[in-house]
Amino acid sequence: MTSTITPILLCGGSGTRLWPLSRKSYPKQFARLMGEESLFQASARRLSGEGFAAPVILTGEPFRFIVTEQLAQVEQAPAGILIEPEGRNTAPAVLAAALWLAQHEGEKALMLVAPSDHVIPDTEAFRAAVQAASKRAEAGDLVTFGIAPTRAETGYGYLELAAGADAGADAPQALARFVEKPDAARAAEMLAAGNYLWNAGIFLFTAETIIAAYRQHAPALIEAVGKALSGAQRDLGFTRLEAEDWMRAEDISIDYAIMEKADNLAVMPFGAGWSDLGGWDAVWLESGPDEAGNVCSEQATAIDCRDTLLRSESDGLELVGIGLSDVIAVAMPDAVLVAHKSEAQRVKEAVAALKTKSARQAVEFPKDHRPWGWFESLVLADRFQVKRIHVLPGASLSLQSHHHRSEHWIVVEGTAKITIDDEVKLVTENESVYIPVGAIHRMENPGKVPMVLIEVQTGAYLGEDDIIRYEDLYARS
Repeated sequence: MTSTITPILLCGGSGTRLWPLSRKSYPKQFARLMGEESLFQASARRLSGEGFAAPVILTGEPFRFIVTEQLAQVEQAPAGILIEPEGRNTAPAVLAAALWLAQHEGEKALMLVAPSDHVIPDTEAFRAAVQAASKRAEAGDLVTFGIAPTRAETGYGYLELAAGADAGADAPQALARFVEKPDAARAAEMLAAGNYLWNAGIFLFTAETIIAAYRQHAPALIEAVGKALSGAQRDLGFTRLEAEDWMRAEDISIDYAIMEKADNLAVMPFGAGWSDLGGWDAVWLESGPDEAGNVCSEQATAIDCRDTLLRSESDGLELVGIGLSDVIAVAMPDAVLVAHKSEAQRVKEAVAALKTKSARQAVEFPKDHRPWGWFESLVLADRFQVKRIHVLPGASLSLQSHHHRSEHWIVVEGTAKITIDDEVKLVTENESVYIPVGAIHRMENPGKVPMVLIEVQTGAYLGEDDIIRYEDLYARS
């Protein structure tokens, strides 16, 4: 009987190649790129149920409440959420999870490490592959998952199978070596050879086996990450790794730190479909183009177009393409991307260019997600701003004040409990309140449904850093 497997979901990346839908403040794993659920939610569902324990999540400070909210939406409860003070690549993250799991479940615990932004349509086939690989992992091997290649892809690393290994087997195979991302000619050669698989970045092993591998191949990481975990602070159900020791850990991938040096490797072939959605061209392919090769969102229309992706991500904004071929067009409320499909991997250059000109669209998402819900700016002008604020049931903003602005709040949905200095009152739909400059105030949603209000700010400075917090349920400074 195979032991229960603990999923380790990595969700700290920025996903710049899917800008403008994916940005540093709200990366692709949390976006609804493929269907009604986010990629993170789909990953959590895929690795749940019989044979799986509750997941352990590795993420960054800005995403901790997004993680808990999205898990709750799919009725998942994590075993633990580890907060990385800063992203240090996959080697430190996997080690932190292994050390945590060894402490809580024992060193023999099986752990399946998976990025949270991949698409694997056939859940049952993937679960079967995981089960097929588990005996080798329990026996002390480091098992990596290799994807049967369908094209000469230059955007992935490859796994070369050992002599006599079967790329189509339904059991783990011997692995010769890891291969860096190739150029087009080399990718074509490897595809034709038939003994190469794409490196999916998914791994299965026991906590004991991978910790031993770190001790042998990356002892400095054991010291730094071990101290960061032993010095971690519990905070609102999160495990916040100690920052100073964490920052001493080398910024390195698990492939470089461990896998390319280990001799107890095996690869589990998987041929039932996979994508890391590494660019808009991958989104187009995975979305199932129609007979003309077009993929259109609900609010997009293609007229005499071929092999084109048209997506409008804003309610009320219609995107129309006419006579286009091999074009990607993605429209957001604050930014529009138009690119030739063959140039999809260059989208990160756009992000870099926007950062150079200090454009907020480079990193900031139109909806600013907070622990209590979200807000979006509807109008921003000199000395005034209009926002829509969405507060989750039972949630509360911090008790705060502002030096430079006053605020008018108009409730348009639900009921708000409003504190202004010493006065506390309920404000219902179509009612409003005024918060003077300097007043200590708070809004709460005491109801069972979301509360929505319109906020009109007026003042000489309207930045989000003009906040003095006196109390906060979410332990923000």
